[in-house]
Amino acid sequence: MSTAPIRSALLAYGMSGKLFQAPFLAAHPGFDLQAVVERTERRMHLDYPTIRSYPDVEQLLADPALELVVVNTPNDTHFDLAARALRAGKHVLLEKPVATSVAQLEELLALAQQMGRHLLAYQNRRWDSDFGAVARVVQSSQLGRLIEAHLRFDRYKPGLNVKKFKEEPRPGSGLLYDLGPHLLDQAISLFGQPLSAHKTMGKFRPGTQVDDFFSIHLRYPAGLNVWLTSGLLVADPGPAYVLHGTQGSYQKARTDNQEAQLLQGLSPLAPGYGHENPGQEGRLTLASADGTLVTSADFAAPGNYLGLFDAVFQTIRHNAPYPISPDELRWQNALLEQPADA
Repeated sequence: MSTAPIRSALLAYGMSGKLFQAPFLAAHPGFDLQAVVERTERRMHLDYPTIRSYPDVEQLLADPALELVVVNTPNDTHFDLAARALRAGKHVLLEKPVATSVAQLEELLALAQQMGRHLLAYQNRRWDSDFGAVARVVQSSQLGRLIEAHLRFDRYKPGLNVKKFKEEPRPGSGLLYDLGPHLLDQAISLFGQPLSAHKTMGKFRPGTQVDDFFSIHLRYPAGLNVWLTSGLLVADPGPAYVLHGTQGSYQKARTDNQEAQLLQGLSPLAPGYGHENPGQEGRLTLASADGTLVTSADFAAPGNYLGLFDAVFQTIRHNAPYPISPDELRWQNALLEQPADA
């Protein structure tokens, strides 16, 4: 099998491309970042001087040198652009949400199989430092049998987004399809497919046309209940992760520093990248044999989205199983598409 770098391209160079994809495609030796679509202002060459900039998607997809296309455009364009890239014979790394319906997802998965290409979901939050700590605690069984888990992703943004496509009532708009895929992917990666789900949604910002609050209650075997909640009017967020089990509890704030470091221009290869700040440790409380409760600080390993890109490389070049499976995407999209409770 080939070990040559994967010749890659971005379909946009907005925040997602500039922060979450380009730095890692440039830093990982398994990729050769070659091209981008820039319809109006051409800016990417200022950061990557050798980049080829195409004025439209059609011309980029016609480039026979390119093997992998990152679809990082507005949510309601994901299905069409991913399908076009697959038909052009490209592998696709697709930003969340991978689709706005289960039917769209099934069509993309079938098309990828037909074309002999990989459709891979960009679920970078699995490689956050805080979630890595949570996953480690869950897998260790230190808490005994888990009874409840709470995952939150909150912000305080009372004003409407200047990006109009995020505020218009179109497929894939609203907070559920923005932060919901992160929380659902994390819950599914920890606990699998739920037995049932109940969803509540709301619109609370002045003038909003799209949801800015949601809470999803997932029920699992053995009595485990999981709540996923997100709001744009949370001025004082509490812990992002709270776990309770028969032998103890764990809580952890949303402390991953990668986005802030990338905004500052720090390379994913730089010393200190992905490390949490002192004082951001998780709180682990365990019951001893005599019932005494002992609380200790839990230190997280650094986060690094390079782990996702390494998984992409291993899947494309060595056909290794990708961490986010098609079934996990099916479960996620079914839960996103499920109507809210009346």
